[in-house]
Amino acid sequence: MDARTILTRLRDGQMPSRDELRWFAQGLADGGVSAAQAGAFAMAVVLKGLGDQGRVALTLAMRDSGRMLDWSLDRPVLDKHSTGGVGDCVSLILAPALAACGAAVPMISGRGLGHTGGTLDKLESIPGFQTGLDPARFRDVVASVGCAIVSATADIAPADKRLYAIRDVTGTVESIDLITASILSKKLAAGLDGLVLDVKTGSGAFMASDADARALAVALVETARAAGCRTSALITDMNQPLAPAAGNALEVAASMQVLTGAARGPLHDLTAVLGGLALAEAGLASDIETGAAAIADAIADGSAAETFARMVAAQGGPLRFVEDWARFLPEASVIREIAADRAGYVTAMDTHALGLIVVRLGGGRQVEGDKVNPSVGLSDIAPLGTWVEKGQPLARVHAAREAAAADAMTALRAAITLADAAPTLPSLIRERVG
Repeated sequence: MDARTILTRLRDGQMPSRDELRWFAQGLADGGVSAAQAGAFAMAVVLKGLGDQGRVALTLAMRDSGRMLDWSLDRPVLDKHSTGGVGDCVSLILAPALAACGAAVPMISGRGLGHTGGTLDKLESIPGFQTGLDPARFRDVVASVGCAIVSATADIAPADKRLYAIRDVTGTVESIDLITASILSKKLAAGLDGLVLDVKTGSGAFMASDADARALAVALVETARAAGCRTSALITDMNQPLAPAAGNALEVAASMQVLTGAARGPLHDLTAVLGGLALAEAGLASDIETGAAAIADAIADGSAAETFARMVAAQGGPLRFVEDWARFLPEASVIREIAADRAGYVTAMDTHALGLIVVRLGGGRQVEGDKVNPSVGLSDIAPLGTWVEKGQPLARVHAAREAAAADAMTALRAAITLADAAPTLPSLIRERVG
């Protein structure tokens, strides 16, 4: 086998065999496939697709490009994954809440991709927080704390680690086949008993239409179940940021406000429902509603925050982070408020554009290897349906330089629509799949 032959077959619309996909994944992992060939592969899959069987084959091939984790715990091993959104920091709240409810959560997460933020980038805005734990330390933290959020080690789905970085900078993110293989290769390698998926739809999602989001949710659920992992998905709205902030440290702050009981809203509510679904799947709750109530109780009584504090300390962060989180998070040197130029309701947002604003401010990567600025982004974003008077704030821009703040304010004003009539607000949760 050779990469050129496989790429030629893909270019011509022919599905590579399972053995060919396994060979290519191994080449991604060990360097036998060049960066140019990896980019060509990603583009060919975007344009031609792999089909159901090819998608499963690629997922398993990428999973098997490295080692599989095996847990020996007295608790079910659960995880959650989001397909990516703006202001989506559910993982930071859900992982410790699930652990407080009796699950073990070995969460292998990713970095920012395209216009969306990455859980690892967010956590690394906490001083000292280490996402690159070695396998022994990863096991110790999960066993002692109940949860850990880490990057994939070099031997966990290494094929995906390489292809993920290439997709981010080659315009090949929006593909059901590649998204499915990327998400599930890491999750299946983690040795899970159950997985819950948050598939986004709307202006800030990779799958902007409900039909495309459902197709992705079905592909994810069916592929995971074909590999023997109990999996369900929720299709949820991304026509506005989930939290009122977008940017790494700013989203950690939003998460801490929920964990410490200072804020509720959609971020809290979606966390509870996703957690309820995970607990119900694992037999730790009788149904989704009971599980959601247990997650909400873990947040309200402080046990989720306590677990988060222990996780931060175990992964190298400050010992008293939860008690004094605002002091530890970095702040941008330039903070500017954008005011409404007329009175009206906030009726629409180009959420994809909001994510790109954060990237251009330095909160994400425009080319492979870019260093992320943890302090920049957007905060205090007025949610859909808000009435604002002329001159009232729509959001705040956090930037490293005045020129960057000015550019962001211009782009932000174009991304938010004001109108005289109140909008019909989209449902946060559209559908359950599985």
